[in-house]
Amino acid sequence: MSALKDLIPVVNKLQDIVTNTNLADLDLPILTIIGSQSSGKSSVLENIIGKDFLPRGTGIVTRRPLILQLINIEEDDQLIYKSPPPVSNSELTLEEHLKRASGDDAPPSEWGEFLHIPGKRFYNFDEIRKEIENETARVAGKNKGISRIPINLKVYSPKALNLTMVDLPGLTKIPIGDQPTDIERQIKNLILEYIAKPNSIILAVSPANVDLVNSESLKLARQVDPQGKRTVGILTKLDLMDQGTNAYDILAGKVYPLKLGFIGIVNRSQQDISTNKSLDDSLQAEEDFFRSHAAYRNLSSKCGTRYLAKTLNQTLMNHIRDRLPDIKAKLNTLMGQTEQELASYGDMGIVSEENRSSLILQLMNKFANSFINSIDGNSMEISTKELCGGARIYYIYNEVFGNSLLSLNPTANLSVHDVRTAIRNSTGPRPSLFVPELAFDLLVKPQIKLLEGPAHRCVELVYEELMKICHNCGSQELARYPKLQTKLIEVVSELLRERLGPTTKYVESLIEIHRAYINTNHPNFVGAAAAMASVVEERQKERDAETNRKSIEESRRSQQEQVDGQANGSAISEPASENGFSDKKHKVGKHSESQDDVKRGPADKDSFLNFFFGKDESQVTQQQELIQRRAQQHPFQLPLQSDGLQFNTPQSLGNLSQQLEEITIEEKVPALSEREQLECELIRRLIVSYFGIVREMIQDQVPKAIMCLLVNYSKESVQNCLVAKLYKDSLFDELLYEDESLAQEREKCKTLLETYRDAAAVISEVI
Repeated sequence: MSALKDLIPVVNKLQDIVTNTNLADLDLPILTIIGSQSSGKSSVLENIIGKDFLPRGTGIVTRRPLILQLINIEEDDQLIYKSPPPVSNSELTLEEHLKRASGDDAPPSEWGEFLHIPGKRFYNFDEIRKEIENETARVAGKNKGISRIPINLKVYSPKALNLTMVDLPGLTKIPIGDQPTDIERQIKNLILEYIAKPNSIILAVSPANVDLVNSESLKLARQVDPQGKRTVGILTKLDLMDQGTNAYDILAGKVYPLKLGFIGIVNRSQQDISTNKSLDDSLQAEEDFFRSHAAYRNLSSKCGTRYLAKTLNQTLMNHIRDRLPDIKAKLNTLMGQTEQELASYGDMGIVSEENRSSLILQLMNKFANSFINSIDGNSMEISTKELCGGARIYYIYNEVFGNSLLSLNPTANLSVHDVRTAIRNSTGPRPSLFVPELAFDLLVKPQIKLLEGPAHRCVELVYEELMKICHNCGSQELARYPKLQTKLIEVVSELLRERLGPTTKYVESLIEIHRAYINTNHPNFVGAAAAMASVVEERQKERDAETNRKSIEESRRSQQEQVDGQANGSAISEPASENGFSDKKHKVGKHSESQDDVKRGPADKDSFLNFFFGKDESQVTQQQELIQRRAQQHPFQLPLQSDGLQFNTPQSLGNLSQQLEEITIEEKVPALSEREQLECELIRRLIVSYFGIVREMIQDQVPKAIMCLLVNYSKESVQNCLVAKLYKDSLFDELLYEDESLAQEREKCKTLLETYRDAAAVISEVI
């Protein structure tokens, strides 16, 4: 490793690189000076440099961070004789005019340079002060506001030690004049931004004539450096302490322990500044003060500005030596990341004629493979936040489509009236011996049509997911050519739209196929016999339950009548009926009827078969009662012929339409007979059974059709389709038009990489 004296110039070079490129990722070792207003912070800097150049005044004077680089040069350094850029006579200072007039061309050995004015040297330090004030007002304004943008100043001098320091705005409590109301918060945030960095050495300036427990600089330093490992305490104004008091315990580290200790200094007084007392005289007076002071005499070798400068120089070099390997490792990491980012932007320059076709073909293949891999689940950029690609398609098939099918009720839109009307219409003018099959066909076909809506929605959802996959197949390399990416998406989108129509038609045809032929011989179909048996069984259970209920009610009623009879029997005798046994016979008759209902249960199944395969006596009785009731309402009786048929006489023709209208009105909401109830229930069960079979087949066939006609076809055809429509020489120039913003990002990335490499080369000089 080179000598330690070379370390600070190395960091200065790195600091220039960081400042020129706004490189915030590289944290460099630096001395950061903080303190309250009027604590002597600016005087400490001027004493270290040996020049009076910092702005002075009331309120906040330092309103931008000042990065000050002190560079030590020899008296005969060639840098002194390096001619600066020519300047006009109007820019020459009085000192330069006098030198030119006297013929003395020896350049001065002390000057300053600002990074925002490269190449211009300021030999007059009063001009440096004016430039600091002007640059501060240019960025931070004139209303006493502050700015985070630093001012970089280099001071070359044979008397200076190599140091890199940052002068920050002084801490304040109350806004004065036109200062912002939150000026205290702004300044604290700015200071914390610098001193919180691990590579920052904190110079906490505190006046000795104020109690140390009230030091704002030490309070802030303690927040970021609680153990005091990188904080140097600086006590100013030791000569202004009250008589009989001193800061010996503080300087000896007995009051507030700091690893780097406290250093006491004596700044120039306001009278010294007013009388233009030189800094050399001030430094000599400072040394005399410590040597002659009774309390500080033993510490005089560790006090004063010269000792402070040497200590800071040594502390900074040691800190740089400790942190430089970490900085080099950080640089290597940043270079690797930047090289990867630059590679993602593609090669520099315009693609040659020979490479255009291969480049376009390569980008097409990557796009097609990305589309296919996203569907198959092989993509490297799989989201962990939501389902996408093939997993989303699987979810549509099994969750969205499956649940929508299961939610369909096959008889929700069929009323009992609809079922009965279909049964009646399917029989025509003939009475039916059993439930007609045509009624079942008429009712089940519209219900199968209900499956078409969810099937259509399933196709649309899969199509939308494929379109989403298509739009997400871009990459950084492809984003370099926005027109090519747009064309690729358009071609794949057109392919998907072309396949949407055939897929939808095929799914519709699946529904129509199931509606075209109602296969009641399907092995899973419940069948009429099984459905009838279940209906009979349920009806029998209902009858048994009703009979039991009636028996229980009759028994309770009889018990209640006996209790009431016993209560009234002694006072009132029961009147006898005419025949004497009529009431008893009536009760016995009721009892026998209920017993007959119970006993008649096992024979109901045979009567059920007679009910569906022949005329039922109850139905005949009901028809006869209906005829008698209508005959009473209409006194006109139709004559009976010898063959049993009934004909209208000529007198009755005028009333025929009125009779039919009345019959229609009566049958608008007629009560269901027992036979009609059973028929409706049987039809309902047959519809539910057959609908379930068709629904199961549709749930299986629709995803297969979508995969075959839309998904798999798109996967197999996407690459050929892209090549056929875009791989043309006439389109190469248009497709390979590079995005300007991306080109700017690539240039920025390249510049950043060169900066990292320059910084690594600077560090390699000492490591």
